[in-house]
Amino acid sequence: MVRPYAVKGKKRRKREDKYERVEEAEEASEPEETEASQPEDVNKGAMVEKQSNGNEGEEKVGNSIELEGIPITPVELSTKNGPGAIFILERASLEVAKVGKTYQLLNSDDHSNFLRKNNRDPALYRPDIVHQALLMVLDSPINKAGKLRNVYVRTAAGVLIEIKPHVRIPRTFKRFCGVMLQLLQKLSISAVGKREKLMRVIKNPVTQYLPVNSRKIGFSYSSEKLVSIHNYVAAAENNRDFVFVVGAMAHGKVETDYTDDFISISGYPLSAAFCISMICQALAGKWDIL
Repeated sequence: MVRPYAVKGKKRRKREDKYERVEEAEEASEPEETEASQPEDVNKGAMVEKQSNGNEGEEKVGNSIELEGIPITPVELSTKNGPGAIFILERASLEVAKVGKTYQLLNSDDHSNFLRKNNRDPALYRPDIVHQALLMVLDSPINKAGKLRNVYVRTAAGVLIEIKPHVRIPRTFKRFCGVMLQLLQKLSISAVGKREKLMRVIKNPVTQYLPVNSRKIGFSYSSEKLVSIHNYVAAAENNRDFVFVVGAMAHGKVETDYTDDFISISGYPLSAAFCISMICQALAGKWDIL
């Protein structure tokens, strides 16, 4: 009866000794690893994450408070370089709501059940239309040539947003929603390493930011005035700026009281992005931009 206990006791001592050796080795190596594996950049990143709201989704949104800018020569942005163009996206679907425990930008794909529970039509919540339209106008040759003065987005709730022409809009829709959410909460998005505000919420009405001699043109498929956009732009005066008002909603038409003309450029309904691409092509032909 004594022998088995003696054997078990020896085995326990060996395991304890082995455990103590591993523990001592780990304790000896911990100070060196912690000091060498935490450079200043990592500590700074950790401080930024701690300042965010706490969950993973909001940390990603918090990182999107700064955006990169498209390098454009300051001379090209000068008003002495001839007339330019301004785009206004009306009735954009950019609405923030608290879904669960976090605030999110509502869209028909991810929040259809939430919208139906609140007696709202999911088909009307399409922020992807604004995303596509902004990518089209900011990637156009007229913007790279410095002919784009500004872009304004007016939401369905009446919030007016100013977007500088040299901002880099996120390519992915998820990232774009994060930036718009941050913009509507913080009211501005700054450039990386600078104090310049690339996107900001401004006061209505939008007419106070438009040039005095500008020609304001509204677009809608329901308009009875069907024209060729190339001929229409070519016949316009060369010393006046263009202001194009395009609807950024899924259904309905733009109804504004500040437009000088209201036209249709196709016999078929067009998306906002394709309508803007046709306008940019016509302007590039008028101003000899290749």
